[in-house]
Amino acid sequence: MTSSRDTDAETDVTVTYSIMHRMQTPPYEPRTSSTIPDPAGSSARPNPVMNLAPKLIYGTAWKGDNTARLVISAFLQGFRAVDTACQPKHYREDLVGEALEILQDKHSIKREDVYIQTKFTPFPGQDPTKPLPYNPRDSIPAQIKSSLSKSLASLHTSYLDAYLLHSPLRTLPLTVEAWRTLMAAQDEGTVRAIGISNVYDVGVLKALEKERKVQIVQNRWYEGNAWDKEVWAYCKENGIIYQSFWTLTGSPALLTHSHTTSLADRLDVTAAQVLFKLAQLNNVVPLSGTTSELHMQQDLAAERIVFEKEMLDDYKRITDLIWK
Repeated sequence: MTSSRDTDAETDVTVTYSIMHRMQTPPYEPRTSSTIPDPAGSSARPNPVMNLAPKLIYGTAWKGDNTARLVISAFLQGFRAVDTACQPKHYREDLVGEALEILQDKHSIKREDVYIQTKFTPFPGQDPTKPLPYNPRDSIPAQIKSSLSKSLASLHTSYLDAYLLHSPLRTLPLTVEAWRTLMAAQDEGTVRAIGISNVYDVGVLKALEKERKVQIVQNRWYEGNAWDKEVWAYCKENGIIYQSFWTLTGSPALLTHSHTTSLADRLDVTAAQVLFKLAQLNNVVPLSGTTSELHMQQDLAAERIVFEKEMLDDYKRITDLIWK
């Protein structure tokens, strides 16, 4: 069943069709192998660092004063993973923490069952007119330590499931220095996994891996950057969890392509669900930032979709649009 869903996660349009594949279990179960053909011809090795492996993460950028309400709504629909950043310019990390406290106190959703991921945002990504989580004149390690301390306090937790650099820093040596600070936090047990976002140069990943394996990459994965093929392939080959944002917003042509809509019709689901399921089968963990409870349910339900044998040709036609 296709829909006219607005693919901009921040400006969802309510639609009225039914949910055919609603998820019944939290989307962070251990990953299992799939018989779906692998477009890259290889399989990703599991990452031993992660004790929770989210298949879908709720994204909280640009939600402002609505952040707490939307995080609560997302978790009550079934999400168990949330992404934020210590970046007041685009995120309200404090309201994510407020939501998590309410979910624990009023809905018995325990901290150990929740995947919390946040980021250190370098100064060029901050708005200097808003309160900064660190002194920009301090050293990079001092900035990260201050930002991490602020994140832990805002999120009301003693540890993070994942901590990412929001982007590479302005030089590679500074990026490596920042990476070493994340490594130290991991060694101390404050963070369980470390990674980097907005990195579109495999060379940066290789440089970081001389210090320690990169465990997570979070990038735009969409039509506009040709699906980030080089970094995606590197992550798949090296057992790095690849998270995607702009997956729906940035891919209107794929969502409306006849191959996608045809498969969605055969499954009686939406084109967005087909794309999320395709991503999950190919080493991509999507972020969903929807503000609609209906779309939250649908996005979670995508994990339950099964591509039957007679649908594999349609599935392959869609993957060929991305990887060939």
